[in-house]
Amino acid sequence: MSKHRGRTALSDRSRHRALQAWGYYLLALTAWVTVVLMIAFLGYLVCSSITWYASDPLYQLLDWVRDNVLFLCLIAVLLGWAGISYAFIARPVQQMEAMAQAAEQLARPGEEIIHLPSGLGEVETQLNAVREQALRDARAAREAEQRKNDLVVYLAHDLKTPLTSVIGYLTLLRDEPQLSPELRSRYTGIALDKAERLEDLINEFFDITRFNLTHLELEKQSTDLSRMLEQVVSEFQPILAEAHLTCQLDLPGKLVCSCDGEKLSRVFDNLLRNASYYSLPGTVVQISGISDSQTITLTFSNVGKTIPQEKLDRVFERFFRLDSSRATRTGGAGLGLAIAKEIVELHGGTIRAESSDDTVTFTVHLPVS
Repeated sequence: MSKHRGRTALSDRSRHRALQAWGYYLLALTAWVTVVLMIAFLGYLVCSSITWYASDPLYQLLDWVRDNVLFLCLIAVLLGWAGISYAFIARPVQQMEAMAQAAEQLARPGEEIIHLPSGLGEVETQLNAVREQALRDARAAREAEQRKNDLVVYLAHDLKTPLTSVIGYLTLLRDEPQLSPELRSRYTGIALDKAERLEDLINEFFDITRFNLTHLELEKQSTDLSRMLEQVVSEFQPILAEAHLTCQLDLPGKLVCSCDGEKLSRVFDNLLRNASYYSLPGTVVQISGISDSQTITLTFSNVGKTIPQEKLDRVFERFFRLDSSRATRTGGAGLGLAIAKEIVELHGGTIRAESSDDTVTFTVHLPVS
């Protein structure tokens, strides 16, 4: 609807400019005809007030002019019409040439500002805004591509480490049948831990592929978010316990929402996983929710290092991770929060992040229906 209004407004402005140009053109022609007639009339009055002699060459010339005044006025009008028409045609042609050059600049946007002839100030401003947006988009695309490439290189390299450990410890278990039960249990535990890490890395590859190649579609139905969050937290207990965290729920008896429950559960899973990665050990992850007739508001708060504002502004970007060092078990591909934001916005909701005083809070607003 807004695009249609925009096209209609643009069409109206174009018609207005065309009518305005025609008005100026007709006004210039009228003014020129008026000037020619006024000159002829004033010339006649001046010449009539002077006493002339028949033998005077100037008199003979003026007499000829008087006899052919209509023809001369017509010639003057035609010459003026030709000049005015050329001026009005030449200007649009120059503007079209300038617009063509501007289009070439937009096709390959650079830092050079677009300049158009006078009278096209509004168009110049719009084209420069488009150019700047194209430059921002190009920079963002390059940065996203670079982050993805860095991530893939990291994952490909890091796949070797757990795989080598798994193979090494399984080889020891196979080649050393006389190992003590304690040592066998230790080696088995290490191999299992490395295999789980390997699974995490492979899942990250799948996340990258799904995020880039698929379009999320919602299958909505009435869902009790309170019950869903209780279930998600219950399933998350082993991860919370491993990180020495507890989770408290402060939810009403029911939070009924028309949504895609499977995809929203992924949002909640990603937020809890993020909290488990970046919470201080021994602290509490707090989940609370309220609702009114139109909106459900959910907050996920955890105690952790305050996130600087410049990083907070980017937490929902694809492949962005707070922990740039990429420690072994802290964080995934940097897709969790980006996917969460896309799912929430597909539901017509919003998600934002805040951080201060060693507290990190994610707030999700969802429409009831």
